[in-house]
Amino acid sequence: MLLDIQFLDDATRPPVQKLEGLTPAQREPGNHLRMIHDHLRHNMVTLGKLIERANAGTVITAEIAAETGDLAMVANYRRFGNLCGQHCQIVNTHHSIEDAHLFPVLAMQSLGFKAISDRLGAEHVVVHELLERLVDALNALAAEPSPSRFEDTKEVYHALERVLLSHLGWEEEAMGDALGYFGIM
Repeated sequence: MLLDIQFLDDATRPPVQKLEGLTPAQREPGNHLRMIHDHLRHNMVTLGKLIERANAGTVITAEIAAETGDLAMVANYRRFGNLCGQHCQIVNTHHSIEDAHLFPVLAMQSLGFKAISDRLGAEHVVVHELLERLVDALNALAAEPSPSRFEDTKEVYHALERVLLSHLGWEEEAMGDALGYFGIM
């Protein structure tokens, strides 16, 4: 189910550009980014628990559809899925703003930040593909709750969880302080 995805090795990420002497006000945009990411992390925990409940047989198909339909990232996928193609599906607005505004402005600051911006954009592509596959797997699971569907769903979920959580943490570290330092937000 995941063999054709080109996963990126975290060890090949460009080095974080350290910025010194930031004021509390300059740290605020990075804190805001963390807050948005915490919402995504919460969605992942909710999805993981739902998949485990489904695997254990303690949730019915209707509950799966209702609980996933209420998640912001799934609602955004459904709302924007046909429009965003390669640039959305986790949280269209969040990644679209990063890709269209934050990353280009960050990239103009130095070659180091350009490398970070390019890598973050490449990671968005992988995250989006995994989210799309998770939504497909959840829909297939809801339509036919079989052991193979559970395994497919868990495989995609765990891949998305690993990639997304790593991406969010590195993004916060690599550009959180830079947002305020350079006045990007």
